[in-house]
Amino acid sequence: MADRVCNNPQVSNFNWDHLRAFLSVARSGRLVAAAKQLKTDHTTVARRITALEQSLNATLFTRSPQGYELTEQGSSILTMVEGMEALALQTIDQVSGDDLSVSGTVRIAAPEGFGSYFLAPRFTGLLEKHPDLNVELIASPNLVSLSKREADLAIVLSRPEGGRLVAKKLTDFELGLFASRDYVDNSAPIKTERDLSNHRFVGYIDDLLYAPELDYAHDVHAGVKTALGSNNLVAQLAATLRDAGLCILPNFIASQYETLRQVLPNQVRLTREFWLIGHADSRNIRRIQTVNAYISECVRAEKGLFALPNSAGTKQA
Repeated sequence: MADRVCNNPQVSNFNWDHLRAFLSVARSGRLVAAAKQLKTDHTTVARRITALEQSLNATLFTRSPQGYELTEQGSSILTMVEGMEALALQTIDQVSGDDLSVSGTVRIAAPEGFGSYFLAPRFTGLLEKHPDLNVELIASPNLVSLSKREADLAIVLSRPEGGRLVAKKLTDFELGLFASRDYVDNSAPIKTERDLSNHRFVGYIDDLLYAPELDYAHDVHAGVKTALGSNNLVAQLAATLRDAGLCILPNFIASQYETLRQVLPNQVRLTREFWLIGHADSRNIRRIQTVNAYISECVRAEKGLFALPNSAGTKQA
């Protein structure tokens, strides 16, 4: 059988490094950011983009002081190039992983509370089982874009709509109203929701909310006034532990502190969701599959941690 030879000069001169540069610029919109990701300099990235455009006889980006934006032609090939990237990663994963070992880096974005108080303490077992695996945890999902491949997996508060993403629900979780023991003992009694208007609240800063699901203060009582605001749940918890006021906290965090007291446990109960999402193109990569399954199993194993005590009659947010 005769060897098959490609005589198309465009295909013969195709360079994977040019495609990697295209993907990085398409996702970041900037040469410098793409260069940093590719561990090269921005002039090399620019040269590779130009070479790719010449080989395809197409303009893939519009250039401006604000950065690089995909043209219609660029957008039309983005999905195909992402598919090529996914196939390359899966091929490397399969060839290099014949011994069924798990290696490489998996980056996870998660809400600061879930990331810091649930995920981080539970990764030890995974890392001991897979010593060649590296996990990067970004405990604030608004800092990265999954669509730009700035993370491999993300835990979010609602199911995403659109995009090449695979989503599965991890769990419902309940939130209640909490305060320190000293705050409760030394402040005006709280017997009904109307009493809440006489108390300080610790909560989010309204115009810095990164997800609408976090806007739950007014679900508790219309008269809630935030005396101490922070865009970070860990900071809110620290202030609450030091008697700053009342705070809405998830049970999987509040239950870890004996000095916290639940206020109006039968009246104030909110429910939210955690979803685990990843890229459709990379879901078959072994290291990502492994971390995905591990997170899901950790949540299943400790399902009760996400519900408030005596959860009958939960108030839906």
